[in-house]
Amino acid sequence: MQPNFVTRRAVQLGLVANAIRPVRGERTAFPTFFAGWLTGELAPHLLALTAADTAQHYLRRGSRSKADHIGLALAGLSAAGLASLIATSQRAKGVIEDALTEGIGTDYLEHLEHPPSATDLATPWGQLVMPFRMRNPEVRRHHNVAYAAGGKRFMLDVYQPREPVTGAPVLLQVHGGAWVIGEKEQQGVPLMQHMAERGWICVAINYPLSPKAHWPDHIVAAKRAVGWIRENIHTYGGDASFLAVTGGSAGGHLAALLALTQNDPKLQPGFEDVDTSIQACSPHYGVYDFAATSGSRSSAARLESLIAKYVFAKDKDPANFLDDYIAASPLDRITDEAPPFFVIHGERDSLVPVREARGFVQRLREISKNPVAYAEIPGAQHAFDIFPSIRSAHVVRGVERFLEWTYRKSPVT
Repeated sequence: MQPNFVTRRAVQLGLVANAIRPVRGERTAFPTFFAGWLTGELAPHLLALTAADTAQHYLRRGSRSKADHIGLALAGLSAAGLASLIATSQRAKGVIEDALTEGIGTDYLEHLEHPPSATDLATPWGQLVMPFRMRNPEVRRHHNVAYAAGGKRFMLDVYQPREPVTGAPVLLQVHGGAWVIGEKEQQGVPLMQHMAERGWICVAINYPLSPKAHWPDHIVAAKRAVGWIRENIHTYGGDASFLAVTGGSAGGHLAALLALTQNDPKLQPGFEDVDTSIQACSPHYGVYDFAATSGSRSSAARLESLIAKYVFAKDKDPANFLDDYIAASPLDRITDEAPPFFVIHGERDSLVPVREARGFVQRLREISKNPVAYAEIPGAQHAFDIFPSIRSAHVVRGVERFLEWTYRKSPVT
């Protein structure tokens, strides 16, 4: 039996309320994230479904009972909430632009070869109609290329423009998934397709996952992928002298750590002489306080329940091996040699609280010689950029502008 109209509308209103103001608490963090993420990013679609469901109900039944009036009221409140979520999503455009002008200069557009047009800055509604169908006829993907021995977890995909290019800058995408799940095909696709269409070469990697793999297997594999790029990307039209890195969540952690541990021999066993330098980094909703040295309660809970238990070997108690955890923590690895950063985080992130990104950015700005831009995306949950949405479209285009500016200003170009 299908749920009745009032029940459907009540559930919908609950989801909308959670997206607007997420339920707090460590025990409810994941369901709060999942419901809020989908509701927030699919708000236009849900608004259309709410209107269609309500219209269908009243065309079939009319307004006969008190329950019908309650259902209509709930539908109205849901519609108002969804409209608010859509308006909040649109604010990402201004927030991204403000972050770039603050972080890299009010004149940064003058340094772009192709400054954004009005069309570039507009919401691409046509791409959002079917958000899970992520195809781009202007982009070619080379699937499952081995970058090291070891099977599936040591493979990568290369995205390149359909028309051949030479000497193109390169973007490396590292997937998230709490270091225990995830695939290279599942994350960063909107950004990689956009950048490849604009002439970049993009590389998405798999890496060993815990609990089968133990730290530092994850970062060592990522550095091996960097080495593969340096040696082989020219065959796809890329120029490995400019390599940027991005990733979300655990991938944001690994991306930031790649950028902050360039050519660290301890993380390159057997390939110490390989150039693993990174020229720009844009981590999304990343884990930066890996060792919980900030004193944050949420970071300490993550360290105890996830990182120490599953990511590190089980006998490596943080109390006895804290230096090992600190060596894996972007917050504690910042130096004045850090490359330009564009840190992006959701204001309503339930899995990695936004204050973690704020602390990371503050320390970066205190220490690094290079520019640091920071965008705190209004209304955004964790993983807001997985598929095309209003919010992710503006973020993708902002990251493009940051990367192009960094590339044009880089001494290697």
